[in-house]
Amino acid sequence: MSNESKVQVDWEGAPAETGPVAEPVTRPSGAKRWITIGIAAVVVVAGLVYAVRTIGFYRHHAETDNAQIEAHVNPVLTRVPGYVRDVCVRDNQRVDSGTVLVRIDDRDLRSQRALAEAAVTQGRAALSAARSSAEVARVARDHARDDLARYTPLRRKGELSQQQFDAARSAAEAAEAQLRAAHDQVEAAAAAVAQAEAALEAARLQHSYATITAPASGVVSRKSVEKGQLVQPGQPLLALVESPDFWVVANFKETQLQRMRVGQTVTIEVDAYPGYELHGRIESLAAATGARFALLPPDNATGNFTKITQRVPVKIVLTDSPDAAHPLRAGMSVKATVHLD
Repeated sequence: MSNESKVQVDWEGAPAETGPVAEPVTRPSGAKRWITIGIAAVVVVAGLVYAVRTIGFYRHHAETDNAQIEAHVNPVLTRVPGYVRDVCVRDNQRVDSGTVLVRIDDRDLRSQRALAEAAVTQGRAALSAARSSAEVARVARDHARDDLARYTPLRRKGELSQQQFDAARSAAEAAEAQLRAAHDQVEAAAAAVAQAEAALEAARLQHSYATITAPASGVVSRKSVEKGQLVQPGQPLLALVESPDFWVVANFKETQLQRMRVGQTVTIEVDAYPGYELHGRIESLAAATGARFALLPPDNATGNFTKITQRVPVKIVLTDSPDAAHPLRAGMSVKATVHLD
């Protein structure tokens, strides 16, 4: 048996393990090494360019995506109790200012108005009668004064008895008192008329509340009223979102406010419309952070104080009018970028 065919065994008789055969090491050629270096250089240069551009951008801009579209949301309430007779609008319907939204059954209110009108009529009649009585009392007073004026020289001449003179004087005084009483009745009747007219105006006002109209132009939202429903004063029936009066409230970090001023221009990107931009300007900065208006504002005097960067609401009014293809809605998320001076 040849040496090549023999199996090497160790002292225990087990076949001896042979080590792995080492593979030859291949080194990258010069061209590949330069390609690798070039790619690394390009990446480093791109990173530096990006870093320089980012630093330059944030030196002249402040941005946040903690922002949303806001609008006036007018609650529509009822001022008088009653059953709903008609609901004249639908959900998400656009209406103009003054449009009738809801009508409440006004039969009780009409009756109260009629009673108030009758009270005014009665009061005016009483005032007219009081004025007539006052005129009669004035005539009687004048007549009594004239008699007393004629009797006075006669009494001095002794041509008239003292009894007759005293009777004339008493009649004049009584007529004067009756005239004053008549004037008091006129004033009382006039006050009663004024009170009745005020009650009539209140009844008319209450009757007008049975027809609920839109306080502004906008879109009907959150409608909760139905025909035949019994409503009470102060009960919300629906909400009216004014349009197109929109603005943006952006909550910037307090560390971003150092160079922020009223009047600076703002670029607004709406999340719902990628690539669509609007422009605006800063109208005002809030006087307190958003946390101060929370239900449970933070108390930094406690022992477990942790410093957290606060956010300050900034109101941004739009200088662009949104087009029909990109309608805005209250609550939409946006990204606001302020162009710092």
